[in-house]
Amino acid sequence: MTATQTPPLAELYATDETAWLDAMARLAARGGGADLDYPHLAEYLSDMAQRDRREVESRLAVVLAHLLKWQFQPGKRSRSWQATVAAQRQELRRLLASRTLRNHARAAFPAVYADGVEQAAIDTGLPASDYPAACPYTLDEVLDGIRLADDA
Repeated sequence: MTATQTPPLAELYATDETAWLDAMARLAARGGGADLDYPHLAEYLSDMAQRDRREVESRLAVVLAHLLKWQFQPGKRSRSWQATVAAQRQELRRLLASRTLRNHARAAFPAVYADGVEQAAIDTGLPASDYPAACPYTLDEVLDGIRLADDA
């Protein structure tokens, strides 16, 4: 009977990322620091952090776009807009439980507002210049301080 050969970690990273993650977790749990695949581990962790920042930015832009649509097109308000705002806020609150991601949200807020304006302009057909140049809401208001009336 032949023993199954485990590919080297660098090769495993290239062929099966999930198996690589499992192997890395086992090594870390048993204190196998010398055996860890440090180059790929650093790349993976950096990619995960960037993914989390992008997710925060994307969800913020969606909430901002819907809040702007709500404010600037009151005649077209819908429960769908309310539901989108509620769902995005829930996810953002979970993400922003991380102090690092909350700090990122604060730092990226002006640029993300520009993305929200662009989305709102496309959705409404109103020119981007119809929206305030600076965000009329604070991050805290975007997260849960602005209540959307039930008059949709």
